[in-house]
Formats: sequence, C-alpha cells, structure tokens
Amino acid sequence: MSQWNEQKQLARNWFESLRDQICTAFETIETEAGSDASFQYTPWDRTEEDGSPGGGGVQGLIKGKVFEKAGVNVSTVEGRFSEEFAKQINGAAEDPRFFATGISLVAHMANPHAPAVHMNTRFLITQKAWFGGGADLNPPLPRDEDTAEFHARMKTACDAHDPEYYAKYKKWADDYFYIPHRKVHRGVGGIFYDHLECDTEAAFERNFAFTQDVGKAFLDIFPQLVRRRMNEDFNEEDKRQQLIYRGRYAEFNLVYDRGTTFGLKTGGNVDAILMSLPPLAVWE
Repeated sequence: MSQWNEQKQLARNWFESLRDQICTAFETIETEAGSDASFQYTPWDRTEEDGSPGGGGVQGLIKGKVFEKAGVNVSTVEGRFSEEFAKQINGAAEDPRFFATGISLVAHMANPHAPAVHMNTRFLITQKAWFGGGADLNPPLPRDEDTAEFHARMKTACDAHDPEYYAKYKKWADDYFYIPHRKVHRGVGGIFYDHLECDTEAAFERNFAFTQDVGKAFLDIFPQLVRRRMNEDFNEEDKRQQLIYRGRYAEFNLVYDRGTTFGLKTGGNVDAILMSLPPLAVWE
C-alpha cells in the first residue's frame, strides 16, 4: 500500500476540502433563515484490536432552523479487517490490510417539503484500489421538479466522463436503495457507483476526477433545492408523513446499508456512523 501514499493524501485532501465547502454552504443557508446554527466538530481516533493506532476522523453535526439534523463526516482509517469481514471486501480475501478515506453526509430537514439527502464518496485500498460513492435524494413529500433537477445535475456530472455512466449508476442506486421488506424505494434515487478500480495512475486520475465532480454536483444542486422549499407552509399531516418516511429511512440504514456495516465492522466511531439516523421518526 505504500506505493499509494501520494494518492491517499490527494483523496483525503479533497474529501476534507469538500466537507469544508458543504458545511459553509449549509451554515450560509441557516444564516439566511435567521439562525446562528453552526457545525460542531468532534474528532475521534480509531484503535486496532492490538492497541495500535488505526487513523480516525471528524464528525461534523449541525442542528438548526433549516437543517433539523445534518451530519458531514470525514475519516481516514487503516488497519486489518477481521478474517470473516475481509472475505466480503474487494481485494481483501488473501490480505486483510486496508486503507479507507472518504466523506459521508446525511441531512434531515425541518420543513417536510425540503428533501432529505445522502451523499458519500470514498477511496479504498486493499490489494486493489478503487473509488465508490454517489448521492441520492430522499424527500418525504416528493416533488417532480426537484427530482428532475437533482437527476439532471447528476447526469451532467456523469456525462462529462462517460455517456454510459448515468444510466448505469442510476439503476445501481434504484436497486441499492430499495427496502425489500417494505417493497418500496428509500427515496427518489440518484446515482450509486462502486469498484471504480485504479490499476494504473491514469485510472486513478480519471476516477478521482469523476468522484470530485460528483461532490461538486451535489454542492451545486442540493442547496438550490433547500432554498426553494425551506420556507414553504406545511401542516400536521405533512409533518406526520415526514416522520413516517424517516422511519423507513432508519430501517434501510440499520438493516441494509453497506456504509453502516463497514463502519461498525472496522471499529469506527459509533456516533459518527449512526449520525445518519433522523432526530425524530414514527412507526404506525
């Protein structure tokens, strides 16, 4: 893995820079709404089972007037997978050593007309190296206009790199963000990709550029949708539907989400991993 030192740092720097840009954008929206809410940052360290250091990260959390609860986390960790978990990870079956750096974001909104959202991008190294990630919109009360604009912006990011990316990664998101026991999708989709392998320096640069553009696309479109909906009137039934939807969201993240499993299986910070859960939800 030492041969990837430069690429590790480049990826880490980007994810931390994207975190800073997103947090600034969210705080600006809170200011526009007359709120002084800001992100609170909590660093955490990871320790391997033998007591050796295994990296760490920073949990960023805001609870405001517009963003009822939003988490923007970055982490850079390394160590060894457990023997059982290594068998499930690309390139780790014969050698459990790994490195992972990335950003993970979930925003739950105060106004039920404003869509919740999820975004994460990451760079992993085992005996292979690859990028993965995506972004998907999760409105409790879907609006066709918002859905169309979100998908259009993701398509633009994809088309700049490969005309086949959008259709492929949209389908992957549709398939992945599905709750089998409810027979419903978690939201209105987006894109999801994984195992963009970097077997050459050129492949790293190509896949890194795409991953950066996914982050930039999110930073461009999501604040627009928030500003459009954050001041709309809503009633008790709208809020009830939001809380019911949040229950479905929590079910997916706790039962099916790979990121939740990865974080818990690799000794990550529990509070940071479970920041994706909504502040309030109901089951009826």
